[in-house]
Amino acid sequence: MSLSPNLVRDLRRLNPWWEDLPLPVLPETRRNLVETIHRRLKHNLAPIVVVRGPRQIGKTTAQLHVIQDLLTRGVDPRCIFRVQCDDLPSLMQLEEPILRLVDWYEESVLGQTLNQAAHGGQPTFLFFDEVQNLADWAEQLKSLVDASTTQIVVTGSSALRIERGRDSLAGRINTIEAGVLSLTEIGRFHGLEVGPPFLPDNGLEPIGKVEFWRQLSGHGEAVRSARDAAFAAFSERGGYPLGHKVMDAPWEFLADQLNETVIRRVIQHDLRIGDRGRKRDAVLLEEVFRLCCRYVGQTPSSTLLARECQAALNANIGPQRIDHYLRFLADTLLLRLARPLEIRLKKSRSGSKICLADHALRASWLQEVVPLTVEGLEREPHLTTLAGHIAESVVGTALCGIGGLDVAHLPERKPSPEVDFILTVGTIRIPLEVKYQSRIDPIRDTAGLRSYLDVAVNNAPFGLLITRQFDERLPDKRIIAMPLSTFMLIK
Repeated sequence: MSLSPNLVRDLRRLNPWWEDLPLPVLPETRRNLVETIHRRLKHNLAPIVVVRGPRQIGKTTAQLHVIQDLLTRGVDPRCIFRVQCDDLPSLMQLEEPILRLVDWYEESVLGQTLNQAAHGGQPTFLFFDEVQNLADWAEQLKSLVDASTTQIVVTGSSALRIERGRDSLAGRINTIEAGVLSLTEIGRFHGLEVGPPFLPDNGLEPIGKVEFWRQLSGHGEAVRSARDAAFAAFSERGGYPLGHKVMDAPWEFLADQLNETVIRRVIQHDLRIGDRGRKRDAVLLEEVFRLCCRYVGQTPSSTLLARECQAALNANIGPQRIDHYLRFLADTLLLRLARPLEIRLKKSRSGSKICLADHALRASWLQEVVPLTVEGLEREPHLTTLAGHIAESVVGTALCGIGGLDVAHLPERKPSPEVDFILTVGTIRIPLEVKYQSRIDPIRDTAGLRSYLDVAVNNAPFGLLITRQFDERLPDKRIIAMPLSTFMLIK
């Protein structure tokens, strides 16, 4: 199989280990994602590991860390093949590019087929970064793993396009949800001992057990000093790795970089991909994202958002078009949408709850910094309500990033009050409320939780109350309270 000389040079540059040349300089601090990928490769329950997450959260760096480890462990450099699918325009000119690249790799680098290498005791590892940019990628990977023994790691920043590949790859795929830095990772970046993620990477069962949450609460108190320092760094700079790798960079520089490499990259590049993308309106998408920042942690209806867009852009924009753009933003993983639990509700009753990938995106796009720490809100108490909405978004994003966990919100339906989030684990439902004011009223602020817990058909054995700093025992022993900073140690 022959490729153009330029494409061959590009591929060799992406795989310097073939020539015994060094990898790019990588950060010393690693994301939890690296070990998660290693565990999936070790157990090899499926031939393809998919890592999906928004742009600029370190997927490529994690991939390179994994390759570095494989080389250190003695894997033959020729048995590792990596392709950056969004940086090589010449790939788009190939018919069935993944299969043709692997053909070339077998002939020109490996010197044998993938199956011959496997039978010879030389496992091979193929890495495809931002694979969703290639047409029919899922079908090509299916053909590849059905005919060849190899292990493949792919990354993607499009939830919908990655999800579409799941049907073609049923039984052949293992998905990892990757978000911005967790609090345990931020602690590691700053040399703070907050411990590993409290939720192990082996299923949802712990979430449905009250003992897990009580132990998490106790763990948060045990590492209180380091926890609070890590949370202060998160409050100030968000969860994108860029904000913690270069701590001496002023916030203004970081904000400009986030706007340029994350938000505008989505609006100017991802927006146009595909035939349908050519019809999307970049100005409208900017306005919808701005409104998402304004309504963060809330459930505005599509009708309300359409009215606001009409007023801002002086254009005729309907709710269905707003829904389409919201789904697109969710597709790029810039935000998560927690649906209403009761699907029979009319659309006008409640929209989905808007949870941004990171509160730093809101701060950079709106140029409005809102503190989340106790000390910061004591200095600026007028921001308490807004901080509460942002805290609700932080919780929702963390929950939606737990693979396989069903997360919804319960709108108010008289006489029952609303509940911020409902977590479904098997047949168990766990209500969760976020109350971010300076003082917690044990009766008033738990009304929604108690109302939900009292209904037997809900099958809710306990509830969770996420606060700014309250971590004391409540009169209702079914409710566990903990600060947001402790809750974030879950990942």
